Amino acid sequence: MKTFTLPGTDIAAPNVVLGLMRIAEKTDDEIRALVRTARDAGVDFVDHADIYGRSLHECERRFAEAMRLTPAERDAVTVQTKVGIVPGGPYFDFSYEHILASVEGSLRALDTDRVDILLLHRPDALVEPEEVARAFDDLEAAGKVRAFGVSNHTPRQIDLLRRYVRQHIAVNQLQLSVTHAPIVAQGVAANMLGEPQATVLDGGGVLDHARLHDITVQAWSPFQSGFFSGVFLGSPDHPELNAVLDRLAEKYGVPPIAVATAWITRHPARMQVVLGTTTPERVAGAALGSDLPLTRPEWYELFRAAGHRVP
Repeated sequence: MKTFTLPGTDIAAPNVVLGLMRIAEKTDDEIRALVRTARDAGVDFVDHADIYGRSLHECERRFAEAMRLTPAERDAVTVQTKVGIVPGGPYFDFSYEHILASVEGSLRALDTDRVDILLLHRPDALVEPEEVARAFDDLEAAGKVRAFGVSNHTPRQIDLLRRYVRQHIAVNQLQLSVTHAPIVAQGVAANMLGEPQATVLDGGGVLDHARLHDITVQAWSPFQSGFFSGVFLGSPDHPELNAVLDRLAEKYGVPPIAVATAWITRHPARMQVVLGTTTPERVAGAALGSDLPLTRPEWYELFRAAGHRVP
């Protein structure tokens, strides 16, 4: 498992993360088996959010109930969670009061005294960055949060926060897979008049911005073909891509899911892949892509097979 120090922090992180948004209905044994498989593969980093589950903080609570980590076991795991979505609205809330209240709820649910990384989940159009800065300062001073980041934010939204927030913005969690890759594909198609792939809105350059500012991109839904439109692995809708995945899987002696993971981890931005599966075998298979040495021709072949244009 390839690891690195999360920029701006002292957190040693693997480049594959175990996402736990779907464990609400899993038994304690199933959760333990999932986490144990991930740990055996070198994945000691888990991703939560306050809204994951059928009720607020449910998945965080189920994780704590199932694992019952000792202090030493807790120290060996990096725990990340998110704040800012109010599902009952629905709306977003980055106010000082909401951020602090949500973190307190996460700490109780996780049965821990601190969150290692806290992300602002989705951009709040009414954000007052001074409020965010005050919340971050108080949470850090109290030892309740070690590091901070965002999710689904554009470069300019991050820059607005960076003007006020004293802490390093260490993470931006974004949807990315070989088939859902606008943050990569738009740059490849730059200056191609009339090509839909070249369409750039405010999110343009998000990956380059992250690299320039030492922000780690965490790729969520790494096997989704589009925005929550089903996985591409084994899908009849993606025959060319699956043919390439199967051929490279055979070459490297790994399952196709490892090759799909490697398409992301091969990128020099040193991204993390957030696995959303609750199947231990798929976690183990995906983890094999952590340091799979795809060549440049292989990386671009997968990119083209996924339907992206290369001029």
